[in-house]
Amino acid sequence: MSRIYLIAGLGADTRVYNNINLNEHEVITVDWVEPDLNDTLPDYAQRLIYQYNIKPNSVLIGNSLGGIIAVEMAKFIPVEKVVLISSIKTSDEAPGYFKLFRTLPVYKMIPGKVFNSMGFMVKPLFGHMSQEDAWLFSDMLKKSSPIFMKWAMYAILHWKNEIVPPNLYHITGDKDLVFDYKKIKGATVVKGGTHIMIFDKAKEINKLLKGILKK
Repeated sequence: MSRIYLIAGLGADTRVYNNINLNEHEVITVDWVEPDLNDTLPDYAQRLIYQYNIKPNSVLIGNSLGGIIAVEMAKFIPVEKVVLISSIKTSDEAPGYFKLFRTLPVYKMIPGKVFNSMGFMVKPLFGHMSQEDAWLFSDMLKKSSPIFMKWAMYAILHWKNEIVPPNLYHITGDKDLVFDYKKIKGATVVKGGTHIMIFDKAKEINKLLKGILKK
């Protein structure tokens, strides 16, 4: 039985995995901790490794930002598997708008607390949600740390990585408006999957995860 660490995305918490079934395994949810404002994503990945005492030969599953963090973790410790859902594994897979926001960092001018009430602006990028999922999405965003969110936006936009850890598995959707599947190499593509397919395509994601974890 593998020890699995679940890492959520930006503006979310591990409730994004509510529909994911990993009952056969020991599962540990990784909550965000406050960063040092000078932390890079590799620095922050190390911070989480120490905080959660993550051991070699564990399995890391990361959604969106959590996938990027999982990649950085796997560069520090030899893990059994890394699974990315709705994420990117190298900076070459980052969307073109990253460059725009690096050049025009308008997010820096937005007060931290405002990020928590911007759900209505980002929901269209994430895809259609049921009423229950939309409530959960809004609640996670409201409860996110404004300090963490503002730091993470900068850190993601300036992330540089060309290394793909061994035993990495990538799942993405062809309707993801945050990370374009056409820029992502070697991924299993879920038809109709949006950036929040971990909610509404959970049955398919569970089937894929089951196959990956048996390998």
